[in-house]
Amino acid sequence: MRIVLVGPPGAGKGTQAAFLAKSLSIPHISTGDLFRANISQGTELGKRAKAYMDAGNLVPDEITIAMARERMAQPDAGNGFLLDGFPRNVSQAEALDAALEEDGVKLDSVLDLEVPEDEVVKRIAGRRICRNDSAHVFHVTYAPPKTEGVCDVCGGELYQRDDDSEETVRKRLEVYHTQTEPIIDYYKAQGLLVTISALGTVAEVTARAMEALQVDKAAQA
Repeated sequence: MRIVLVGPPGAGKGTQAAFLAKSLSIPHISTGDLFRANISQGTELGKRAKAYMDAGNLVPDEITIAMARERMAQPDAGNGFLLDGFPRNVSQAEALDAALEEDGVKLDSVLDLEVPEDEVVKRIAGRRICRNDSAHVFHVTYAPPKTEGVCDVCGGELYQRDDDSEETVRKRLEVYHTQTEPIIDYYKAQGLLVTISALGTVAEVTARAMEALQVDKAAQA
């Protein structure tokens, strides 16, 4: 299956992408991973992307699209892929459609993870990270430490990243609504959109997603 995963920040796209990709035996392709891989390998696309990033500018669509297209052409993506973080806007969605059409394939589904805005803010603004090891992550509501402000694992101080402040989260949501949300209508018009609630446990959302994708796949068979 060829799937695009969309949803606001804090919807759990990265977590669900990992589970879904494994369950469906297809690679999880994220924009962040594409940038890191190309930059670390010193590819021409990586060098061009790094120049923009070092200057504090957004990487142009054509570079992101070229990276995604190269990755989708690799052997492990022969039976499908799950795109996470791409496309980010209608222009990228149109370019993706054109690229897939040239390769004689098309998307099977676009899975939209729906989460109320207040829940997004609660999820992200409640995160606390250990200063000693950023892999130790807690949440004031969903996964609180035994002692407030102290990491259960190493005793380090827990803090809130600047990116996780409520003000920053709401700005990120504004960007999502303006730039990315329009692709929902774009894909809905193509009959590809499947929307599920991303509320509940990780397992519950994964089960909901798998059921929705299978229904959608059957409808298109």
